Amino acid sequence: METKNIYVVLSDTGSVLTRLIGFYTKSRYNHCSISFDPEFKSLYSFGRKQPRNPSIGGFVEESFYDGTFKRFSNTTCLVLKMNVDCDSYDRIQNNINFFKENMNRYHYNFIGLFGAAVGREISRENAYYCSHFVAKVIEEADVKLWETPAFLVKPEDFQHHKNFEIVYEGKMSEFK
Repeated sequence: METKNIYVVLSDTGSVLTRLIGFYTKSRYNHCSISFDPEFKSLYSFGRKQPRNPSIGGFVEESFYDGTFKRFSNTTCLVLKMNVDCDSYDRIQNNINFFKENMNRYHYNFIGLFGAAVGREISRENAYYCSHFVAKVIEEADVKLWETPAFLVKPEDFQHHKNFEIVYEGKMSEFK
């Protein structure tokens, strides 16, 4: 059976918000994105819509070379790779394309993030946070990674899952 790779990138920009989240989670990486591109010119997530303003968030297309990651030049990351069958790969891409086509309808679920911290779902229509989004688009492609609901998946859960292989860890600016 032919397979293709998807990538999940865990990152830490070192921003005040990231440090605050890290203080609570005790995790090294507190943001995650998904990509189909091994050069990471296009990653998808829920995060800052404007690199200088963490309070305006939603569905975003990110890049190792622009935007928030460029603004925070000391960003560290962990790049993970997972092989999926071609049908699942196409379904994940279609799920993300739906978000891209409707990006103005989506918002960052700040309150849901706090709910997840205490194990409760606080859903808002058309609102996600990064790990919830990445887990959801994978789950909706019928790729079952956890028994845990998508809203409870944390960035570190990807790092510890047996289906993911580490490709790179270090400064994003030094990625080749």
